[in-house]
Amino acid sequence: MSWSKLKQQLESFLCPALYGRVEYRASSYRYLPDKSGDCYISVDKKNVLNMNDRTSSIRWYQTEQEIKNDSDLLIPINHEDIEAVRKDSKGIIPEDRLIVIARSRKISEVAKVLLSAQTSLSKSNFIVIATKYLSISIEESLESDDILLNILALVDRRVGKKRILNMSEKMKLKHPIVQYFYELRRSTL
Repeated sequence: MSWSKLKQQLESFLCPALYGRVEYRASSYRYLPDKSGDCYISVDKKNVLNMNDRTSSIRWYQTEQEIKNDSDLLIPINHEDIEAVRKDSKGIIPEDRLIVIARSRKISEVAKVLLSAQTSLSKSNFIVIATKYLSISIEESLESDDILLNILALVDRRVGKKRILNMSEKMKLKHPIVQYFYELRRSTL
């Protein structure tokens, strides 16, 4: 599928409040077939997401330790997480320490998911992911670990107000760029 046709289809799915604000841009290299080109998603004429650019205003994590030390990243833990630690320790750890251990485990899990998603984003070809997005359901895109699929689904008109509002807890576990687009979409409600 040509870029212009793909861009036209993606923009046809934009929610009405974001039409004209969110733009998809791509550059390709005709004479360098081994180079996939760059993808940009811009909001209000500013490049917010450049797949190959680590100098954007969105935080890109380099290590798991950066994620663990990021105070802006709020990781909710639930009763099942605490019970798993209690079961692993055979009940000999004090209650307040169980919460700390459970949070640490959950942060490690989230860190690994964020780093793998970020790595796949920097290596991916936007056209391949966008074509996949157009062929799968909106639920699959929202539940995916792929950052780009999440972004495309969040700005989609098929995702309603109620679903957007009910996703706030899940969005805390997503990459900062996904959280940015979630807040952008919430601001239009």
